[in-house]
Amino acid sequence: MLTSSFTASIRGGAVALAALAALCVSCSAEPKPQPLPGASDSIATVPTSAAEAAEAAASAEAAAGATTTPAEPDPTPGPEKVRDAFAGLQATLNDSCATSGCAYFLGRVHDELLRLDRAMKADPKGPGHFPEPIELIAELEAELGGDSSFENLKKHETLLVGTRDKINTWMQDHPDDYR
Repeated sequence: MLTSSFTASIRGGAVALAALAALCVSCSAEPKPQPLPGASDSIATVPTSAAEAAEAAASAEAAAGATTTPAEPDPTPGPEKVRDAFAGLQATLNDSCATSGCAYFLGRVHDELLRLDRAMKADPKGPGHFPEPIELIAELEAELGGDSSFENLKKHETLLVGTRDKINTWMQDHPDDYR
């Protein structure tokens, strides 16, 4: 009897040892995705690692794209607010050709004026709400003749900076339009 008891004990130990070894191997191996309860194999699995989660997200996105057409993103953002465009113009007030690179300064003032012009024309109040600044920018653009090269901006520096300053004064008298 001792022999059969000893044999049973060894078998039990071997089974326990095998189970322990299998557990160790499964703990050290990369975990496998587990199916979601009630889901078919082709639908979804629960990812168990970051790589599997990224792969699952990409697969789901690809599958969704195959069945639905995503909304086209608007290629151009909505009109900029007048206050934001005006803040950009005001940021040029302490600069000049003497304090920063002249080409950069003149180009920036011109760009900020055009930015403000677009914002005023797109404002919900309508372009008629900003008659003087829009007119001043139109006069400047007519004088520049569509040439925004440094040489042409330098030639019209007084008009460019004067337009900026006149618009700044006009806007200061209309604080509700940029606050």
